[in-house]
Amino acid sequence: MSLPSNVHVSSHPLLQAKVSQLRSSSTSTRQTRDLVHEIATILGVEAFASGWKTKQDGTDKTPLGIEYPTTTIDPSNIALVPILRSGLGMTDAINSLLPTSIPIYHLGLFRERLTLQPVEYYNNLPFHKAAGSANPAAAETAILLDPIIATGATAEAAIQLLREWGVRRVVMLSVLGSEAGIRRAAGTWADGVEVWTGAVDAQCDERGMIVPGLGDIGDRLFVAIGK
Repeated sequence: MSLPSNVHVSSHPLLQAKVSQLRSSSTSTRQTRDLVHEIATILGVEAFASGWKTKQDGTDKTPLGIEYPTTTIDPSNIALVPILRSGLGMTDAINSLLPTSIPIYHLGLFRERLTLQPVEYYNNLPFHKAAGSANPAAAETAILLDPIIATGATAEAAIQLLREWGVRRVVMLSVLGSEAGIRRAAGTWADGVEVWTGAVDAQCDERGMIVPGLGDIGDRLFVAIGK
């Protein structure tokens, strides 16, 4: 399938094997958590290798007493933003990849059962905007986490919230998306969004579930019965 240029579908063989395992109805909750963590790790490594750089941020000494220049990543003004609840399953994996501590904010969005449209119920993005100026509390880059991009409505709403918050760039990581949902997310802010996903399925069913998909990944991660 032909997808927008700001969409990247992983071809990593280890990731593809793990997505196949994750699809199985026989995969336990513990295995589901481990697989989502491992897929997110591989996807994060791929995403951060594209367009990210290093910069010198000082000096240090080795155990032999030899001074060397230390480096960090560029951009360094980053925030991690999981979409509740299932985005939490990817958070530790991505946070552990980054060389420094970064803020983690949360967006709570759920799909209304009949319309499948997103409803915001939680948002702790810090906002300190003076009249006529940018929001100094906003990160330069937001790493948006959600294992599933189904219809794309939730991803679209989250990207819009981050754009209004003041970020310059959104890197969205997802384990699986539908083709239409991925297109919708990527088209929300074509110049400011990159979508990285492990796999793409062709469509969603009438309930907005990706088929063949992964089922309700939030329920699978947290042993909870959804609405």
